[in-house]
This record gives sequence, structure tokens and C-alpha cells, in this order.
Amino acid sequence: MSVRINDIVPDFTAETDHGSIQFHDWIGDQWAILFSHPKDFTPVCTTEFGAVAQLADEWAALNTKVIGLSVDGVDEHKGWKADIEQFSGAKAGFPIIADNDLAVSKMFDMLPADAYMPDGRTAADSASVRSVFIISPDKKLQLSMTYPMSVGRNFAEILRALTALQKTFGQPIATPANWAEGQDVIIAMTLNDDAAKAKFGDFDAKLPYLRTTSNA
Repeated sequence: MSVRINDIVPDFTAETDHGSIQFHDWIGDQWAILFSHPKDFTPVCTTEFGAVAQLADEWAALNTKVIGLSVDGVDEHKGWKADIEQFSGAKAGFPIIADNDLAVSKMFDMLPADAYMPDGRTAADSASVRSVFIISPDKKLQLSMTYPMSVGRNFAEILRALTALQKTFGQPIATPANWAEGQDVIIAMTLNDDAAKAKFGDFDAKLPYLRTTSNA
């Protein structure tokens, strides 16, 4: 079964290069990002893990934990981290789940339920395991995206999306296309003009159904 937005994400026990974790306990009362990869010691994935490492201060400022997943074992993860840190010039302080039996990949519907990968598999065998899941403190999925093998993920966009999710979480607002922190937001259509004015004060009615405010 696929995990959809607003579903509580699966809980699971897994081994990581930081030891064993229970996923929901590991999340605690913070936001979390699970980002997955089809194989250790592969070029695109190394650049992506490096990008995550370089953003450590930004994740911390947003009260967000990050955890990687790859379909190799703990020993491979530990060896791969040396390459990641050499390439990125940043400490890869986040854990990486050892999903060599594909259990977590199947829970999150990254592979068909009957997928079987023989020993000696290549990254191409598990190519669809290149996903991002942003999870709120109530353990619900807020955003997911999956990329092909040929396109490296833009973690600046993932950071922007996380910021927007936190900005709008539980609030009657949304963010417009290409929104960045500090820009105006859209007032939800669930509020009529009187209610919008009472909550936000002045707003700009660009269209009857498109009202923006800088006061959220």
C-alpha cells in the first residue's frame, strides 16, 4: 500500500550506521526527512548525501532530523561516508538505514511489493529507491517526491519546501509558486474577506479567490 499525504508513516525497527532505531521514536517531536538511495558508492547519490551534509545547520534551525536510506549494509554505509565527507567537505552526521532486505523500501512503496533483488544487484536494479519523504512531528507524511536515476535532487528546493510546510502547518494559508521565506502568502479560501481581515489585517485581493498577505 502506498503512503499518501496525511497518512501516518510506517513505524519500523532498522539498523543504521548509528545503531538500531525505532523510526517513530527516532523522529520524536521534530520534523523529519527520509531520503533514499539505490546503492552505496554511486556518483549521483554521493553528491546528494554531500548536499544534505552541507545543509546540517539549516536542518537544525528548522528543528528537522534527516536520515538516509540505502539498500546496502551498515559496513558499506560507514565506508561510503568517508567518500561523502571527502567530496562535500562536510561532516555526514546523519544516520543511514541499512535496507539491504528492501523492507523499508517496500513499506514506503518505493518498489513493487514483490520486488526481489539478487545478490550482486546494481543501482539500476533498485533505481526507484530515490525518494524524499517529509514527515511532521505527528508522524504524518506531508510531502513526497521520487526522482529518476539521471537527475540529482535539488536539496535547496527540499529545504524551501520544508520551510513552506512549516510556515503553513495548521494555518489557513498556502504558499504561491516559487515562494521563498519572507514573501507574501495566500489566504485560504475557507476564510471569507471579513474573517481574513480579522486574522491578517490588510490583504491584497489580486482576484476574488486569490488574496495575499505579508502578515501571516
